[in-house]
Amino acid sequence: MNKIVKVALSAALILSVGATAASADADKGLKLYSKKLKDACGISGAAMAGKHTQGQWNEINKGGNLAKEIKTICPKASDEDLNDKTLPHLYDFFYKFGSDSGNVPSC
Repeated sequence: MNKIVKVALSAALILSVGATAASADADKGLKLYSKKLKDACGISGAAMAGKHTQGQWNEINKGGNLAKEIKTICPKASDEDLNDKTLPHLYDFFYKFGSDSGNVPSC
């Protein structure tokens, strides 16, 4: 019985750490925007995130149109920079610093 509890707790711990590592991160999104999109967009991260409210960014993301919206605002943005690995982080960044958030990024 004691072994079963230890195994179950170990599995729960491993799953919780794995889930945390797989989630998106606004700070990583800020770095990605600064490195890959800032020059192509020609505007700061604050200006880019401020193009929409948090609710609007949420709806754009839910509709699967985040890459399309970024390309609309930044026509020079590369499709390589807007992939399944980067979009969740960029979304978190845009959402966290949306025009109605009251937050201001450092880029």
